[in-house]
Amino acid sequence: MVKEKPIINVAFVGHVDHGKSTIIGRLMFDSGKLSQQELDKLKAIAIEHGKAGFEFAYVMDKFKEERERGVTIDLSYQKLITKKFEVTIIDAPGHKDFVKNMITGASQADAAFLTVAVKEGVQPQTKEHAWLLRTMGVSQVAVVINKMDGVDYKEESFNKVKEEVSTILKQAGFKTEEMQFLAVSGLIGDNVVKRSDKMSWYKGPTIIEMFDMFEEPEKPTNLPLRMPLQDVYDITGIGTVPVGKIETGIMKIGQKVIILPGRSGTGITGEVRTIEMHHDQLQQAEAGDNVGVNIRGVGKKDIARGDVVCDAGKPATIAEEFIAQVAVISALGVIAKGYTPVFHVHTAQVPCQFIELIEKTSPDGKKTENPDFLKNGDVAKVKIKPIGNLILETQATNPHMSRFAIRDAGTTVAAGVCTELTAKKI
Repeated sequence: MVKEKPIINVAFVGHVDHGKSTIIGRLMFDSGKLSQQELDKLKAIAIEHGKAGFEFAYVMDKFKEERERGVTIDLSYQKLITKKFEVTIIDAPGHKDFVKNMITGASQADAAFLTVAVKEGVQPQTKEHAWLLRTMGVSQVAVVINKMDGVDYKEESFNKVKEEVSTILKQAGFKTEEMQFLAVSGLIGDNVVKRSDKMSWYKGPTIIEMFDMFEEPEKPTNLPLRMPLQDVYDITGIGTVPVGKIETGIMKIGQKVIILPGRSGTGITGEVRTIEMHHDQLQQAEAGDNVGVNIRGVGKKDIARGDVVCDAGKPATIAEEFIAQVAVISALGVIAKGYTPVFHVHTAQVPCQFIELIEKTSPDGKKTENPDFLKNGDVAKVKIKPIGNLILETQATNPHMSRFAIRDAGTTVAAGVCTELTAKKI
């Protein structure tokens, strides 16, 4: 068996219409993932919809539909094989899906391309995404300055936007001197897969080369076992099979585990009997693997989506209350004390109440102690109380179990990370 290349999850983020999907479509086409015939079909659809020139953008939408049909245990995402990695591309059309993908999706971004159209420069969402990447702990970021064909490939236009973007990234706490800024035209295909002959001044990498300049994400196998359940199946001949992605640690046959909170709210203990991935039986599985497991002593009625399989010797915590760093993205008004939206944490969805607003930093960097409310663009330190059982850990203990999205009426209102935690007494 050929050793598989390491997987890296890369998100394309940026202001709406700055060309993210077109870049991804061009990437697929120029790297041979998409045939001319398929592209011609998409071109015809684009023209039919009065969207000539949108054919590349349609590529990702076509894959998205395929992606959503992927079964839980064997998630099929759009993959691109580079020299070094198997890349999973997360296309983030507007921030709603981005946050959902990033936090409750099957993958968390290990790296990201922040896309900025050269003519428009920095836009509100550009700032938002920079802060969001920071809050979510994505430290590897490259900047794509796109649509260079629209400014005759001029170096001064590129430099101007590079400076603007550097300023907002620095404000969000990134070290821009170590960052790559790419001069690209997604539509024409300059510096996506093929190097452009129109910008002799540009010495940086192409997008496909940039993927391999990201560092390989460390597999958090050194942390205790945590596997949030995506679904629970009853399979004839095997019994109850919870499935999910192992976020951290290693799972072995014979291992003693506790599933928290479980139907009882106090956890249910068992022992790992079988582990299956892509229909193969395994002796052990590790962080990053999507598996189905059978656990002795655990029935279908005992557990549900949102529960977490933990190492029995090092269980996760059920939160009584916690303090979090929260970035407000698109509140449906202002957020005040008492607000109780639904928190999406790993695979769980639990209503939680804001019980104290400790401090906020507004988009211009101004800090306010004990603010009365939070609004879009604010990054705040808040105290939160779950209404129900929520499995959570702090960023310092286990970053993979500390992130969440806050949703309300079908909208992603905010994203955050738990920094301090008071455990519920069981």
